[in-house]
Amino acid sequence: MDARKRILEVATEQFTRFGVRTVTMEDLARQAGISKKTIYQEFEDKKDLVNAVFTTILEEDQRKLSLILEQGDGVIEHLVKTSRMMRDRLTSINPLVIMEVQKYFPEAWKLFESFKEQTIKKDLINVLDLGKQLGYFRSEIDSRVLAKVRLSQITTAFEPRNFADPDYNLVEEQMVILDHFLHGIFTDKGRQAYLAQKDIFN
Repeated sequence: MDARKRILEVATEQFTRFGVRTVTMEDLARQAGISKKTIYQEFEDKKDLVNAVFTTILEEDQRKLSLILEQGDGVIEHLVKTSRMMRDRLTSINPLVIMEVQKYFPEAWKLFESFKEQTIKKDLINVLDLGKQLGYFRSEIDSRVLAKVRLSQITTAFEPRNFADPDYNLVEEQMVILDHFLHGIFTDKGRQAYLAQKDIFN
């Protein structure tokens, strides 16, 4: 494994587990079994490394999303799999990381915002349109408006004030909101198919 890949691997694990500000370059060098000088040969500074880590995470999520779309399993299977993908991603990240990146690493946060608008929104619109055609979603819904609503729900969950509440559970709240969102647009056919698929994948 080359040095850059090893650094990114260790940084991703450490940042998502302990937070970005807590983990120092010295910590990363020790965990990776390399010198700090080697890290600075690959990355200009910590900000550059954080940006690279988030780029790697988002590229991996985009790859997984593309695989789901390519499998052509249908609308309901797509919803179940993307829901699981989101749950797994949120579970793997310490909420502290989200707050720190928004506040101290705005360039990295812009990567997420771009991914949300250019990838997630496009995927949502396509799935909603197809779901209407197949009779899973109510025919009168506006796919573009509903996609914006869903993106707003995701964004709101990441507001720093939420994390000040010791009882706040990011994953649980996102799963509940997603469930309510879907049941608000399902037809009876869609609801029955969704519940059946959830039973299969759980």
